[in-house]
Amino acid sequence: MTDIIGDNPSKISLKWKVIAWWKGYDVADLEQKRQMPTPPPPRADKPLAKTGDEKPHWNHERIKVSQLIWGEGFCGPGGVQNIIHMSKLLAFSPKMSAVVIGAGLGGPSRVLAKKFGVWVNGYESSPDLAQEAMKISVAKGLEKKAPIAHLDLNGPLSFERSFDRAFSKETLYSIKNKAAAITSIYHHLKDDGLFLFTDFVLNDHYSHTHPDVYDWIQNEPLPPFPATSGDLISLLEGNHFSIRIQEEITDQYMDMVNEAWAKAEKLALLLSEDGESGRSNMFAILREAELWNRRIKALRSGELKLYRYLAHKTSQQTP
Repeated sequence: MTDIIGDNPSKISLKWKVIAWWKGYDVADLEQKRQMPTPPPPRADKPLAKTGDEKPHWNHERIKVSQLIWGEGFCGPGGVQNIIHMSKLLAFSPKMSAVVIGAGLGGPSRVLAKKFGVWVNGYESSPDLAQEAMKISVAKGLEKKAPIAHLDLNGPLSFERSFDRAFSKETLYSIKNKAAAITSIYHHLKDDGLFLFTDFVLNDHYSHTHPDVYDWIQNEPLPPFPATSGDLISLLEGNHFSIRIQEEITDQYMDMVNEAWAKAEKLALLLSEDGESGRSNMFAILREAELWNRRIKALRSGELKLYRYLAHKTSQQTP
């Protein structure tokens, strides 16, 4: 492992920490290796959670780094072409309106508005992300066609109007009261409306005890509340949605993550040579790498999965 640690085993540079993560080494294990004369002890089944201050919340550096990794307006895998491909299931027309729940930096909302001509309202839990997303929409002349507003998704989901379509990308797992959220989405969809979303789900009701899943849950910036796919289907059907698609897409998702981080390795090398600004960005890259390392480990375990769903509102029945 000398190629990762470098000539000075007493210190692992930020640059090499990111590269170590990309090559499949655990950064924490590397730290232990340089600090201990003997091999590090095995991991505990239930690692302790980090303090809130150590978790990567959305600040200027993280927003910048996120877009360098995932693309302008995106803070996770699946860029413009992925959104277009997914959204063909929604059969859009320019006369339609849509709501995006968990809008992030507004990338998906702007793609829907530009590609399909629909009027999109995006809602995002993070005030910092929502503010930056709206700045981008204004800069691109889409402040009316694709506005992004702050809305606490763990509070009452009260939208301004009804919509023809609803879209959400890896967001429901972060909402504690999913039943209330799904009920609100149903009520704000027009008759014959469609709800397309992807979400992290547990393999079964015991999956949260798996060490990698537990580690993921404990170290996410915001507390996750993942359900099983069966539980999600029950909630949807309990709100009178009919399910058109229920499909596991874990492998495709991990491929998108790996593809983005393959480019980030070169990015890390460039930023590491850019003075204090580069060093600040390197810290943000490292924290993002550790975050995605935990997510990928949980997905590789098979106890956490990513699913895609398409739900149809067939009538105005009241749940």
